[in-house]
Amino acid sequence: MEIKLSAVIVTYNKEEHIERCLESVRGVTDEIVVVDSYSSDRTEEVCRNHGAVLIRHAFHGQREQKNWAINQATFPFVLSLEADEYLSPSLIASISEVKKEWRYDGYYFNRLTNYLGKWIYHTSWYPCRQLRLWDTRKGSWDGPNPESRVKLERGASKKFLKGDLLHLSYNDIAEHVRRVDIDSTVAARSYFQQNRRSNLVIIVCSSIWQFLKNYLLKLGFLDGYYGILISVNSTQATYLKYSKLRQHILEFRQNQNQQDPVSEGC
Repeated sequence: MEIKLSAVIVTYNKEEHIERCLESVRGVTDEIVVVDSYSSDRTEEVCRNHGAVLIRHAFHGQREQKNWAINQATFPFVLSLEADEYLSPSLIASISEVKKEWRYDGYYFNRLTNYLGKWIYHTSWYPCRQLRLWDTRKGSWDGPNPESRVKLERGASKKFLKGDLLHLSYNDIAEHVRRVDIDSTVAARSYFQQNRRSNLVIIVCSSIWQFLKNYLLKLGFLDGYYGILISVNSTQATYLKYSKLRQHILEFRQNQNQQDPVSEGC
């Protein structure tokens, strides 16, 4: 059966990217809902000029924001994007075919990232399969921030679609480094809430594995200078994430010891 499809986009201060995102989904969706975390740039103006429904909502985490956003859509069938992502022509064609005859509960496809002006075809960045098109009655965003993903209920069906979701990432290395620091802090807090473990062995081994996986196993060296940059920054992200988690654990134990001092005999 042919279905009605809502595009749901979360954004914050992305005036330089969101117009491209909106234009890519306009012809393949029946509604565009943008949830904005109180941008201070021209994001709102651009969205309204493109006929999008814009709703402002305070940001409390990526998973929380995206789940809140999909609940604002008119239709249960949703295409979920961020403002710095847009659909390739081949992915638009694939989604158009799916709309005509919806057979599965969810559809996933590769995300191709542009990093400092170069499309990255290796490392863990590609192929990076993302389930972004689904029946929201069958699943929602799940997992720790900022690494949340769409999780379908047990037994739900899904299919891979041809075409890439194109992602415009960092403008410069400094922005990448700042993002690594911010995201590792968020991830460490989420891991702590999940009672994840961290110690020196985990910190060192996870960091080494991250580099080897990205640069060698995922063929990051084929992306040359950009491949080494991504591999090193991914390693740094892992190191910081588990180091900050370890700090949370130590601080928690210290607070526990202060609250429950050992009683001394008379």
